[in-house]
Amino acid sequence: MPNHASRRTLLAAAALAAVTATGASGAAVGLRRAPDDRRPGDLAPGGPSTRARLRRLVEGMSLAEKVGQLFVSRAYGHSATDPDPADAERNQSLFGVRTAAELVSRYHLGGVIYFAWAHNTRTPHQIAELSAGLQRAALETGGGIPLLLSTDQEHGIIARIGKPATLFPGAMALGALGSTADARRAARIAGAELAAMGIRQDYAPVADVNVNPANPVIGVRSFGADPDAVAALVAAQVRGYQGAGVAATAKHFPGHGDTETDSHVGLPVMRHTRAVWEELDEPPFRAAVEAGVDAVMTAHIVFPALDPSGDPATLSRPIVTGILRERLGFRGVVVTDALDMAGVRQKYGDDRVPVLALLAGCDQLLNPPDLGLAHRSVLAAVEAGELTQERIEESVLRILELKARRGLFGGAPPTAAEVDATVGIPEHLEAADAIAAGTTTVLANPAGLLPLDASAGPRLLVTGTDPVSPSGTTGPPTTVLARELTALGCKAAVATPDRAVAAAAGHAAVLVCTYNVPEGESPQRTLVAELVATGVPVIAVAVRNPYDAARLPACAAEVATYSWTDVEMRAAARVLTGAVRPSGRLPVPVPGRYPLGHGLTY
Repeated sequence: MPNHASRRTLLAAAALAAVTATGASGAAVGLRRAPDDRRPGDLAPGGPSTRARLRRLVEGMSLAEKVGQLFVSRAYGHSATDPDPADAERNQSLFGVRTAAELVSRYHLGGVIYFAWAHNTRTPHQIAELSAGLQRAALETGGGIPLLLSTDQEHGIIARIGKPATLFPGAMALGALGSTADARRAARIAGAELAAMGIRQDYAPVADVNVNPANPVIGVRSFGADPDAVAALVAAQVRGYQGAGVAATAKHFPGHGDTETDSHVGLPVMRHTRAVWEELDEPPFRAAVEAGVDAVMTAHIVFPALDPSGDPATLSRPIVTGILRERLGFRGVVVTDALDMAGVRQKYGDDRVPVLALLAGCDQLLNPPDLGLAHRSVLAAVEAGELTQERIEESVLRILELKARRGLFGGAPPTAAEVDATVGIPEHLEAADAIAAGTTTVLANPAGLLPLDASAGPRLLVTGTDPVSPSGTTGPPTTVLARELTALGCKAAVATPDRAVAAAAGHAAVLVCTYNVPEGESPQRTLVAELVATGVPVIAVAVRNPYDAARLPACAAEVATYSWTDVEMRAAARVLTGAVRPSGRLPVPVPGRYPLGHGLTY
């Protein structure tokens, strides 16, 4: 690869000099470059002339370069140019190249999405180096257009980057807290850390209103069941992320909150009427648009009331163009949900999906299962006249406007110094703990068992489910909870579920962590019932869905944490011992047990 930038690279940098004078990535640049109230399409001072420069840049690109800008792909490896052998082989088998840098160069990619399973997110320093290497590859080839590097860092149960980066409570936990100021603060800090690592688009916040306890894919990723509350928190997080220089992405349009199928493995159907959609599902997306959200992600769901064709929303022109663009007035970038998901692949082949998504009005094509096939298919559609050059350029221009708005043209690559000054610093970790303190919800305390008297050093037994950390760097939750309780003055030990009943005797209480308890009989229900039968007080701690409370025998106390990362387990320990008074309120109803807004204190 040459060490010098192409002539077009230099022209591109010069053309955008007016909007990139302040330079590098990071929170400070984002704050100067992207005021919270800036709407998509509104660039820095001199916006119209900047748009004209971008338009000339687009006109100078080849068709292959334009089409490449539409794609955001995964790439395997921790390094842009020197991946581990297994990752190089994986890239070779899938893409015909060995490195992520070669992938960017071959397809003139507009973006790369980071995944832990693709070995992109080992440490903050490594992520920053990967980002810098990928940006060099983009600037040294083709049109010299910087990449938009992205990831799913929702926090809570979806976090691609773990410790030492700061991990915040997830959406439903923030819904239980109910503070738009804290939701915005969390997003602003999270965005600053992403920007310091070179990631300038986050596929968050989730704008779905979760009204279905059986929803297998949204659940606690949603802020809750009240559309107005969800709308306020979505808008707050949009402003927080973008105030830190990171493009927020409201998802999953037109709303995925009342489905019983996971669109990763099937094609969900939303049965809401148009009137119900306008009342329930629309408000958070409208709030995101009004807050100036940079991007909206589509859902791979069929929504007959909005489009009777049977096409998933990602491929629906009535939904993407008719509703999102025309009804809501969204002028930013529309990104598809991942195109390797089953929900978008059931009706059409992988060659047709990217073409149909563009015809529907989408701009960014996220993670197609076969990038080469998808790229060729879009090129062929243009050559055949199914897609016009003008349609392609319309999307490319929106993408370049987003990149300019986020300071990517002419910006300096992320550095180790930026990482050290921003990622996982004490003040950010303290903010996460302070925010989490208000999220834990006490659902039941009929005998006044809580708060536990930590000053008396009670013997406690902690058991239950230990789900794998969403980031791979926290937990296990039973161990963390026991450790934190002990640090507060209790004497807490951990027992595996198969030994807990025998070990319960002699303890002041048994705390059982539950995780997505199904209806009817289950091993988790059996464990709780057997522990209750010992006569030792049982405290049920729902570490994901709060709906567990309706599927278990009555306990001496019931608590919901909405996630099982360390920050939430620490918060739960403080609430259980009274070090912090509980203030969380249910952002969803628990059918048959607790209404929306329920929550006890002491």
